[in-house]
Order: sequence, then structure tokens, then C-alpha cells
Amino acid sequence: MDAQHSGDAGGREFHRVADELRARITGGTYPLRSFLPSQRDLAEELGVSRDTVQRVLRELVSEGWIQSRRGSGSRVVKTQQIRSSTPKATRQPRGVTLGPVLSEAFEQPEVLLDVYTLTSESLDAHIRLQAERILQGSIAPRRIGLRMILPSEELVLPYPRAKDDKDDHRLRDRLHVITNRRTDSLRGVLRDVQAEVPSVDVDIQIRHASLTPAFKLYLLNGAEALLGPYEVMERPIWLESGEEVVALDVLGLGATLTHHVKDEEANSPGSVFVATWQAWFDSVWNLLAE
Repeated sequence: MDAQHSGDAGGREFHRVADELRARITGGTYPLRSFLPSQRDLAEELGVSRDTVQRVLRELVSEGWIQSRRGSGSRVVKTQQIRSSTPKATRQPRGVTLGPVLSEAFEQPEVLLDVYTLTSESLDAHIRLQAERILQGSIAPRRIGLRMILPSEELVLPYPRAKDDKDDHRLRDRLHVITNRRTDSLRGVLRDVQAEVPSVDVDIQIRHASLTPAFKLYLLNGAEALLGPYEVMERPIWLESGEEVVALDVLGLGATLTHHVKDEEANSPGSVFVATWQAWFDSVWNLLAE
């Protein structure tokens, strides 16, 4: 058996490395058209076998993040894009990415995040980076409040699913495992922050709604909104057994997000956008989510 399928430890290492590389791509560490470090360097840096790195790179290829050619390395061909009408000076000049937007939100004394998503994959990866900043003393928020709405596990989702067999539930079960792993990780990270830095008050609430997410939504500190559609794509997915399934899937980390900021003018486009989606989130949270 390989590193991905040799037990829980191998599976955890595979997902840890995959999460780390996705976060680096979406956060700008590996920008568009740049090359990833060699497999040997990645294995040494991340403390895993080259076999694990190879399988992670194959996963990123299937998700469309990178292209790999023998002898040429792995090159980034897609990253998360945010279309913003109000970029701030601290963000990357070549375009806004999710990492800096969340970083700025966490630099406030009170961090309030409302998130509607298919899984908590994106959020988990980025919250880990902010947790490291808190533990290092780089930032010192007094309170972190997170409300997240996920789809109900009883809901039969149109994706991910096997392309040629709608009755194959294995990808649905896989989604539930991934979602639970991400939410457990997210809770654990923020609880570790509270344990290590008692001055930080952490409040995590997660509810489920019988809605199929066609988009993902981030609301930050009541002042910013990020909204992006899930684009359906066909790609291979490897199950824990090693079997490859041709699937219809969406990639949350790859969704292009539109970014709007509330300002002093209540009727400005940014203010109306943020207020409208905040009202939508609150209505689902209060009336539909459980």
C-alpha cells in the first residue's frame, strides 16, 4: 500500500500536504505560472515520503491547479481569483487573494465570520494560517466568532457524484468524511488558540440547511462580502481504496470570488451588496439551518 492508503496516518499526511499546497497556491506563495519546488524538496520540507508528494501532485493535477511534466516540474495553472472594486494597499498588486483578505479581518480586535459553503475546506486551510499568527503573537484579536452553514447530510447533492452512475453513493460518503474532517480540524485549531491564548474568546457555531450550495459566501466583520459560484467540472477522483472514479464535482478553492466592501454611504453598491447578503445569511441561519 502507498502512503495515502496505508492507514489513518498515511491518509492524514496526504490530506495535510494537499491542504498545505492548495493554501500556498490560493494564498499567493506559488503564484500563477510559477513552478512548485521539486518533489524531493517538498517531501523534505513537509516531512513526508516522495510517494505521498507524488500522489498529492496527481490530485492537484486532477483538480486543475497544476500541470506536471516529467523533467519540467509542476507549474501552477490556476489560482483563486477575487474580483474587487476596492483593493487595499496591503494586498497583492497583481490581484486580491483570499489569504490577505482574511488576514486583514483577523487584524481587527473582534473577528466575525459568517460562511456559507459546501465544505469548510477553504476556511480550514486559511484559519490555520491565522491561528499561527495569533500563537506567534503577530496579531491579538480579543474575540473570534464563526458561524458556518453547511448542507444537511441527509440532502442528496448533485455533486460530487459518479458521472455515469447516479446511484453510486461512494463520493457522497467521501464528501461527508472530508467535511467532518475539516470541521473537526477547524474546531480543534480555534480551541487550541483559546487554550494557548486565554485572552482570545472563541465562539464557533455550525449549522446545516437543506440547501444545495450553488455558491460560497464569506461575510467578514459585517463590512466585507466575498461571493463566488461553484462551477461544475468533470474530473477523476481517487477513492481511499485506490479506485479511480470519473466524477462531476466542484472545487471551492478554485471559485472566482467577487469582493465588496461596505462604506459610509448606505446606498452605495458595496454597502447594498454586503447588507443584502448579510440579510440572506441571517435569514437562512435563523429560519432554515439546524
